[in-house]
Amino acid sequence: MSGFNKVVSNYDEALNGLTDHMTVMIGGFGLCGIPEGLIKKVQKMGVTGLTCISNNAGVDGFGLGLWLEQRQIKTMIGSYVGENALFEKLLLSGEMEVILTPQGTLAEKIRAGGAGIPAFYTATGFGTPIAEGKESRQFNGEDYILEESLTADYSLVKAWKADTMGNLVYRKTAMNFNPEMATAGKITIAEVEEIVEAGELDPAEIHTPGIYVQRVIKGTFEKRIEQRTVRTKEKT
Repeated sequence: MSGFNKVVSNYDEALNGLTDHMTVMIGGFGLCGIPEGLIKKVQKMGVTGLTCISNNAGVDGFGLGLWLEQRQIKTMIGSYVGENALFEKLLLSGEMEVILTPQGTLAEKIRAGGAGIPAFYTATGFGTPIAEGKESRQFNGEDYILEESLTADYSLVKAWKADTMGNLVYRKTAMNFNPEMATAGKITIAEVEEIVEAGELDPAEIHTPGIYVQRVIKGTFEKRIEQRTVRTKEKT
């Protein structure tokens, strides 16, 4: 990797510098749009004490569920427990700190962090346990609580296409939290399905400008379905 070429050839190079006790953002919603290879590599690295910011924590044995199995996450900041029995167990036992955050608030905390906004007021959560210990104010007769923004040492995101300069294009619902997280990491690593030369992407279709991305790696993806329901064949 040199100059404006941000492509790395292996996961060791992609995750260089990631150590214990760092804060890491992970893109995705459920299992949709998660950086599968980067997650697996962090599991193999064995780093611990991580503060993990993600909408949820995958499922048992896949996605961030791999980190839970090895007790690599000290604090989980997310929206819901999801389809992960181990996540629920660690939460209820107190073995892992879990900070549940309303989904829209979580997205805005990440977006604000990437935009350099330290905090913002929102009506969501006022009068509930979410508001405990937080500053509150009234605006135009309505009650609001102050939410601090979120940033991370590393953001691991998944995109559909990238060029060698790190410009990213996401595909449909796999976009989810990835664009916001890409802006909020000190080091953002994008795992992508396809890499093209600089200039090949239509500028109007770029979702994340390369200025936010430090490293790009081409991955392979299982794209596992979190819940799959099919209709049974009717008897004739």
